[in-house]
Amino acid sequence: MPPKDLCILLMPGEFHRFFASLRMTNRKKMKKKGNHDAHAELSAEPRLRGLEGGLSAVGKRFAIVVARFNAFITERLLQSAYDGLLRSGAKKNDVEIVRVPGAFEIPSAARTLASTGRYDAIICLGCLLRGDTAHYDVIVNEVTRGIGQSAQETGVPHAFGVLTCETLEQAIDRAGLKMGNKGFEAALAAVEMASLGDAIRSQPSAVGQKRIPPSGRNDKISSRTSPKKRR
Repeated sequence: MPPKDLCILLMPGEFHRFFASLRMTNRKKMKKKGNHDAHAELSAEPRLRGLEGGLSAVGKRFAIVVARFNAFITERLLQSAYDGLLRSGAKKNDVEIVRVPGAFEIPSAARTLASTGRYDAIICLGCLLRGDTAHYDVIVNEVTRGIGQSAQETGVPHAFGVLTCETLEQAIDRAGLKMGNKGFEAALAAVEMASLGDAIRSQPSAVGQKRIPPSGRNDKISSRTSPKKRR
């Protein structure tokens, strides 16, 4: 950034030329240091290898659990989540839509669907708005805990697409107006986690490949405790 005094002297149209000249100066300095040093400075943070899920839903089955309460919001989440799955390669017949009365019933339905073993991921959609009582806090905690517990105990990924907003305006913004659509984001998260599960399961097991050598002390103990043959 230029000094404050320089910022006052520069006209608005001159800022672009000023920063462009700084970039050219830095490039010349990098060339003088050599390609190896320049590459080292540009790539300051090394990339670490690791397993990642893809965004291909081809051949996978998904279930969407959506609450009817606040349907003005949840139906928008549902349409976007469904569109996200189809754009990722899922077929219409491989997407099951289940509607429940409200957000409180989402964990139970998601747990039942995951227990069938027919789905690679579950997408949970709902909308909770804060009211004048503590009802909002109780429901939010139970829904969050129930969805997380269902995912951990069944081993099936659950995507959390339940909006927890203070006002209706916040919910509208997160259902496709200003803040994107959380239903679409939940669908992509479900696709990636389902793909990641396949990548993890395809890795060879290190335990099965290595054989633990027998302990000499254990062999001596077993030989002493084994019954001797009678002559």
